[in-house]
Amino acid sequence: MTSTTYLLLCAVFLAIAALVAGIVGAVRARRGGDAPGMVRACAFAAVVLLVLTAVFDNVMIAVGLFTYAEDGISGIRVGLAPIEDFAYPLAAVILLPALWLLLEPLSPRRRTHDR
Repeated sequence: MTSTTYLLLCAVFLAIAALVAGIVGAVRARRGGDAPGMVRACAFAAVVLLVLTAVFDNVMIAVGLFTYAEDGISGIRVGLAPIEDFAYPLAAVILLPALWLLLEPLSPRRRTHDR
C-alpha cells in the first residue's frame, strides 16, 4: 500500500462517519433534538481524543512498541505520530454518537409528544 492509499482510506472512513452523522443530525433536528449541545459535546470529546492520541502514540513510538514504514504513510507527522493515526479517533467521535442517537428508542414521553 502507498501513502495515498492510507490517506484515501482515512478520507473514506471519515466521509462515511460524517455522512451518517449528518443524516442523523438532520433527522434529530427535524424532530426537535438538541443538536448544538451534541455538537459541543462531540467537539470537546474530539479535542480530548486527539490530544490523547498525540501523547500516547508519540510515547509508544518513542519507546519502540511499533514503527511505521515510511513508504506506507504520508510523511506528515505530529511529533513521531503519522497524521493518519488521528483519523480513527476523529471518525469514532463523529460516528459513535450518531449511531447511539440512531439506535436510541424514543422515550414514552417523546412518543406521545411526536404524535
